Order: sequence, then C-alpha cells, then structure tokens
Amino acid sequence: MVVIYSTFPNEENAIEIGRKLLEERLIACFNLFHIKSGYWWEGKITEDTEVAALFKTKRENLERVMEEIKRLHPYQVPAIFSFSPESVDESYLKWLTENVL
Repeated sequence: MVVIYSTFPNEENAIEIGRKLLEERLIACFNLFHIKSGYWWEGKITEDTEVAALFKTKRENLERVMEEIKRLHPYQVPAIFSFSPESVDESYLKWLTENVL
C-alpha cells in the first residue's frame, strides 16, 4: 500500500480529482482535511487555507496516480508526494487491493 499526499486550493478541486481517480479505479479511497498553510511563493511568504488530500492505492499504481494528479491539478507547482505505511491491517489491505485495478 502507498499513500499519496497533495494539497488543493479548495474542497471542490480535491473532490473532483479524488472522484476521477476512484472512477478510474486507480485509488481505493481518499480523505480530505482543511488546513492552514504557509509557504514561499514568488519571492514572498504566503499564508492560505487549503485542502490536504490523502489518496490510497497499491504500490503498482503509484506513478500513474501521481501523474494523473499532476495533470489535473490546478496549481502551477503542486505538492505531490508519497509514503508507505510501516504496517497495514491485513483486512484493510485486502479491501484496498480488491478495489483498485
């Protein structure tokens, strides 16, 4: 299992991409969180509200999911990265692998 993290300007963008990935069976699920972000952009510090998303899939789909998020993402330079949980409940992992292609 792998989890892909990205941030979006609003909930609508995040849901739109999450649903597309679900419809294509590239991910088993996604989770959204409203966050406050601070970052450098165009030479100055910016603070903004964003929506963080976690997309869960199997390792074989990692590159394709990351490419699809980048292709659909509204940001010029989106944060898209992945991590692998150290351990995953076996029943959850079975459910995940049964629900993605």
